[in-house]
Amino acid sequence: MRIVFDVSPLSHPLTGIGNYIRGSLGGLVEAAAGRHEIVAFAPTSSVGRKAIPRALGGLDVELKLVPLPFSQRWRDAWSRLGRPPLERVVGPLDVFHYSDWMYPPQAGGVRATTIHDLVPLRFPEWTTAKTRSMHNAKYADTARTCDRVFVNSAYTGADVVERLGVPRERICVAHPGLKPEFHPDGERSDLGRPYVLTVATLEPRKNLGTLAQAHRRLTGKLLLAAAGGSGWGEQLLRGADVIRLGFVSDEELARLYRGAAVAVYPSRFEGFGMPIVEAMACGVPVVASSHPSMDEAAGEAAVRADPDDPAAIAAGIEEALERRDELVERGLAHAAGFSWLTAGHAFLAAYEEAAR
Repeated sequence: MRIVFDVSPLSHPLTGIGNYIRGSLGGLVEAAAGRHEIVAFAPTSSVGRKAIPRALGGLDVELKLVPLPFSQRWRDAWSRLGRPPLERVVGPLDVFHYSDWMYPPQAGGVRATTIHDLVPLRFPEWTTAKTRSMHNAKYADTARTCDRVFVNSAYTGADVVERLGVPRERICVAHPGLKPEFHPDGERSDLGRPYVLTVATLEPRKNLGTLAQAHRRLTGKLLLAAAGGSGWGEQLLRGADVIRLGFVSDEELARLYRGAAVAVYPSRFEGFGMPIVEAMACGVPVVASSHPSMDEAAGEAAVRADPDDPAAIAAGIEEALERRDELVERGLAHAAGFSWLTAGHAFLAAYEEAAR
């Protein structure tokens, strides 16, 4: 088969969705093991023409980048206009897997996409108007045209069936894997005092304001360190014992995980919640939101806490400190079950089944 895989979002720094695209494509290449031709495709700007090859370094794929100024506008117009078919740009194909950024037409072959969550549909107040417009149009196209819809958790799969009306037999669960940087051995960050680490883009859904309230209840026992890109919730994380680290590399993030007393993920809602598993893989006890959207990421290896209750989060941190050895052991065992090769096999099996 000739599989065309949209990698447009890799033109930006890799966060959750970008990491999933890079990881699942890497797993697919490994699972295909030379039996299928895989094309990494993106209409992209000059920035993307540099960033995407870097992100895909080491992968055995054909790279087809179409240079376009104002590429987001072109992708949007192509998706909404519905012509020309993709084959006019990339040649014959057997499978097309599109991303969050566009849903161009195709003349034939299997059509697939990934839905990471339905936040813009379920909680529009947590998103921007641009995000809602882009994703809601993609959701409609997914329900109408896709032969296979990949999701990163069974929870999201059930959401897609219920809210988008996608037949259950078209849903394929492919849990995220782990990058090789995330392991328990290696250097540990030292911030001068024991610290609680949270990893998230600073935005309302990540619920960092409630975490800050919980941290104040710990009466100076621990620093609160926050790693992640900027957003519109920064003002909620301020104080003498709060350190905002910004966006960090995977290597630095692994060191931060390993050096933390506890990792806390208080998000109100997720498609999966990958920082939970990353922290476990690095050998740190985890406190995670008790929302069921994070059940698969947390398993039985995290302390769960009501994300809307600062006292509950503070108590969860205290419990994680007391149960550190037990939680670390459980977390390492749980994290070992997630790999990008497993996700790649899920992708390939679904493509082959749909093609038949």
